[in-house]
Amino acid sequence: MRHGKKFNHLGRKTAHRKAMLSNVACSLIEHKRIVTTLAKAKALRVYVEPLVTKSKNDTTHSRRTVFSYLKSKEAAIELFKTVAPKVEGRQGGYTRIIKLPNRQGDNAEMAMIELVDFNELLLADKAPAKKTRRRSKKKTTTSEAKTEAKPSKEEE
Repeated sequence: MRHGKKFNHLGRKTAHRKAMLSNVACSLIEHKRIVTTLAKAKALRVYVEPLVTKSKNDTTHSRRTVFSYLKSKEAAIELFKTVAPKVEGRQGGYTRIIKLPNRQGDNAEMAMIELVDFNELLLADKAPAKKTRRRSKKKTTTSEAKTEAKPSKEEE
């Protein structure tokens, strides 16, 4: 029975699953976007997002903690140098999963997982919103127009 066991085991033993998630997380951090199965993408999101949150606090302890999960010096450096400054203002949701057509050979559900702030196409489409004018100039009322047209007694 699997009562209370929330994460997907992905049909692997613990050591194999941890090694696989570490490798896939390193690939995601280095390439900013990867294509994998939907189940692995969902498991990877749970694995990577806490690491990105940790990387926002650049201390020796957080670097060592992240390195213990990633096991790749290059990926850890990339995470702290380029990814963390870009996502500094974001509270969470650092990854995006986009479903793709099923794989040809075994009909597996495929998905693309990417780091949100590194998609140049979506960032380029967001142009600053233009202010639209909805009203023309304020028109003078009839009583104001009469007072402007009539010269006062002092002016005469």
